[in-house]
Amino acid sequence: MTDLSEPIAKPEHEGAPIAPPLWLLAELTYRCPLHCVFCYNPVNYADHTRELDTDQWLDVLRQARALGAAQLGFSGGEPLLRDDLETLVAEARKLGFYTNLITSGIGLTEKRIGALQEAGLDHIQLSFQDSSQELNDFLSSTKTFDYKKRVATLIKAHGFPMVLNCVLHRYNLPHIGRIIDMALAMGAEYLELANTQYYGWAHANRAQLMPTKAQLDEAEAVVERYRNEIGDKCKIFFVVPDYYERRPKRCMNGWGSVFLGIAPDGAALPCHTARSLPGLTFPNVTEMPLKDIWYESDAFNRFRGFGWMKEPCRSCDEKAIDMGGCRCQAYLLTQDPANADPVCDKSPHHERVIEVVRAASARQAPQEQPILFRNDANSRRIAAEASGNGSEQEGENQP
Repeated sequence: MTDLSEPIAKPEHEGAPIAPPLWLLAELTYRCPLHCVFCYNPVNYADHTRELDTDQWLDVLRQARALGAAQLGFSGGEPLLRDDLETLVAEARKLGFYTNLITSGIGLTEKRIGALQEAGLDHIQLSFQDSSQELNDFLSSTKTFDYKKRVATLIKAHGFPMVLNCVLHRYNLPHIGRIIDMALAMGAEYLELANTQYYGWAHANRAQLMPTKAQLDEAEAVVERYRNEIGDKCKIFFVVPDYYERRPKRCMNGWGSVFLGIAPDGAALPCHTARSLPGLTFPNVTEMPLKDIWYESDAFNRFRGFGWMKEPCRSCDEKAIDMGGCRCQAYLLTQDPANADPVCDKSPHHERVIEVVRAASARQAPQEQPILFRNDANSRRIAAEASGNGSEQEGENQP
């Protein structure tokens, strides 16, 4: 396995300078009233309880804007749990960011949405787990479906773009037509149907969530039919899970290329799930200027360019297209983040993806093994097991 604890020299950039970050994701908190089985937050999030205070977040926003970041997402956990959200939105507006609130909707009231609008919020993305109350509430282990519907009405009433998001998987793919109908009834201008990508809690529940190829094909056909029927009435995005592709996606448009994430405790991350990688120390905004983090830190330079690549990526004529794929996925499937993303059929580890897909197709229903909900108790248990047993090993019997 590649030793990530050793610092590296500046990476190869084929003569091109490092571009500034364009997209800042402020993960204000890991606290959340929902317990979604596919959450991308770290499975050991309960070990990271410290949160930046208001002044520290304001400083992050100012530094990021000075670097060149233009789009700002407020996320979590649930960002509405932060009482200072309106203050942060107002500062972001003053700085010239385009702002997006990524939310479950829980905590968004008439008073709160009015305050956020007055502060200058541009955009709200509201998540649903399904079109039915039963499945929506099961997957989040809450009773929130009716609340979310009221929030959708609030968003429309206040004139925000109506953007709905629904994460897809084995449980709700058969309902995709009803999910689209729900979005249309709510007046959504955009609907993101994002098939689960298997990191964080989704990876822990992969055996239960992984769909079959037949499910995906049928769902994609339904989406295409709706697109043809409704035209521009609602823009529908359908994102296929990596495991069913032959080539990996260019993760975050390339490591340290466009995206800059700040975790609740101030850790700066090149992607949402980078904390899953062992051996990397992620710099903290309380200890290092954001400019130095982006341009100089080992963590952000580790997988920039092509110099880090092993074969077959290093000599591949497609490496500039996918940048080797996802480092977190490479680690989860091969235990080495410097390997080619196994989603790629040129990878010597591609058979591991094939095995997972084959196992999903062989199952007639989600595996009987209990589903693992995102909550503090499960997070602490997983962290304790990991510290006792070493890094997670890949295998079909894993939860």
